[in-house]
Amino acid sequence: MRVLIVEDATDVAEAVAIRLGRSGMACDIADSREAAEDCLAVQRYDVIVLDINLPDGLGTELLADLRGRGDRTPVLMLTALFSVDDRVTALDLGADDYLVKPFDQRELEARLRALVRREAEQKSDALVLGPLSFTPAALSATLSGAPLELTRREATLLGLLLRHRGQVLSKQRLYDGLFAFDDADVGVNAIELYIARLRKKLAGSGVGIETQRGLGYRIHADG
Repeated sequence: MRVLIVEDATDVAEAVAIRLGRSGMACDIADSREAAEDCLAVQRYDVIVLDINLPDGLGTELLADLRGRGDRTPVLMLTALFSVDDRVTALDLGADDYLVKPFDQRELEARLRALVRREAEQKSDALVLGPLSFTPAALSATLSGAPLELTRREATLLGLLLRHRGQVLSKQRLYDGLFAFDDADVGVNAIELYIARLRKKLAGSGVGIETQRGLGYRIHADG
């Protein structure tokens, strides 16, 4: 999952990014509306965490612009403002959720996962395909009931494939879901390595990852 954090308080933004990173989310940080627009111009995000008060404008203005140009990326507003009018205004402009500072990081993570599930039309937090069961919240998986040992990035990649089962995801799309701008030293071909590792761990289970040459990868279950 790729997350854009639009927050001018550096300590808050970095703390959120570190915590979300441990949960397998690739995070980019923008400290202003202008910086956020620059990120959005070159990168697709699964969800945006957007503060209302920014040094060069309001987050609600950025939200209105996004919705005005048809961008439906889920947006969670993050702010110290807490009046009912503030919440109503943000929701009416197209915000998908609202969290007031100070907040518990666990609640933020849960709300972000819920927004992504909503977009994927999947209501359960467990992703199941044949004998494979994956829990995004814990980045853990079982295969026929037995724990499947996965690194954080292997688990994140598996979650991406499962969340979009039936779809062919390009190498670039998978890369964007695993790595943030700060990981620029990692090339897109790293995806091939992680795919190979997952295939080895899933071997003989009836769950496989198909390569469609020139297009990308698709996870499937036999039968």
